[in-house]
Amino acid sequence: MSALIRILGIESSCDDTSAAIIENGKILSNLIANQEVHAEYGGVVPELASRAHQQNIVPVIHESLKKAKLNLEDIDAIAYTRGPGLLGSLLVGSSFAKGLSLGLKKPLLEVNHMKAHILAHFIKDNSSIPKFPFLCLTVSGGHTQIVHIKSPSNMQVIGNTLDDAAGEAFDKAAKMLGLPYPGGPLIDKYAQTGNPTKFQFKVGNMEGYNFSFSGLKTGILYFLRKEKEKNATFIEDNLADLCASIQNTIVTALLKKLDEAVDKLNIKEVAIAGGVSANSELRKRLMDKEEKGWVCHIPKFEYCTDNAAMIAMAGEFKYKDKDYGKIENTPKPRMMFE
Repeated sequence: MSALIRILGIESSCDDTSAAIIENGKILSNLIANQEVHAEYGGVVPELASRAHQQNIVPVIHESLKKAKLNLEDIDAIAYTRGPGLLGSLLVGSSFAKGLSLGLKKPLLEVNHMKAHILAHFIKDNSSIPKFPFLCLTVSGGHTQIVHIKSPSNMQVIGNTLDDAAGEAFDKAAKMLGLPYPGGPLIDKYAQTGNPTKFQFKVGNMEGYNFSFSGLKTGILYFLRKEKEKNATFIEDNLADLCASIQNTIVTALLKKLDEAVDKLNIKEVAIAGGVSANSELRKRLMDKEEKGWVCHIPKFEYCTDNAAMIAMAGEFKYKDKDYGKIENTPKPRMMFE
C-alpha cells in the first residue's frame, strides 16, 4: 500500500450527482451537479432523478479528476454509495463504480450514506475533528438519528425517528407556508427576523432517544387551516414568526434527546451531521452547549448536504481496513447500520 491513498468517491443516493477525490484525508476535488427539475414538483421525482444521474455522472467525474489534476490510473480505489437512497439513483452510481473498478482493476468500496455523513467530520479541512468515542446527531430529509461512534467501523444507532425525519418536517412545513422546495433552508432564512416563541407547536415525546415528527406536521396543518379561516393573509402577515416558531420547536426536540444521551452515556464529545446540520439555529445552539463542557463539532457547510467527499472519506477508512466490496452486490435502498 503506497504512502498516498487516493480515493474516488461517487454519490448518487438522491438527486445530486457528485464525485470527489480525497488524498489521505485531504479533498482534492468535490463537485456536485444539482437537479433543479424537482422544484416544480415540490419534491424529488425518482424517475427524473435517475435519468439526470445518467446524464451527469460522466462529466462530473471527468471534471473532478481534472480539478484534482489526476488521471483515473492515479486512483487507488473507487468508493460509492450503496445505500440508503432511491433505487434508480443508487443503480446509476453503483453501476458506474463497478465498471471503473473492473476496468481499472482497482478495489471497490461500498459506503453507507448515513455513516459517510458522520465520517465527513474527518476530512482535514474541517475546523475540528472528533475524538472517539463521540455522539453524533445525524439529521436529514430521510433520517433523524443519534449515533454512538466508537471507531470508523463501530457505530451504533441509539435513537431513531419512529416516523418522519426532522428534515422532512421542515420541508413539509415550508410547503404549508407556501415556500418552494426545498423549503428547509427558507424556513431558516425567514426565521432570522421572527419571534421563536410567538406560536406554540408540539412534538411527541418518544421513549428513550427516539423521535417523532408526524404529529408536528399535523398540528401545523390544523393550526394554519384554523387561522386562515379567520384571516386569509395570516401566513403572509406572520411568515417570519411562523418560521422561527417551527424551527425552534424542531431544534428544541432534537437537542432535548441529544442532551439526555450525553448525560446518560457521559460522552461530552458531540457532533452533528446531515443536511439539517446546516441549519443556523441548530449550529448555534449546539455550540452554546460548550458552556456545559461539551466539545462540539460542526461540519463545513459543503459537507452537510449530500456530497461525494464524505463518500470518499468513508471509503478511505474502508481501504485502510481492506474492507473491499463485491461486484455482485446490489444497491440497498433501505440500508441499515451494519
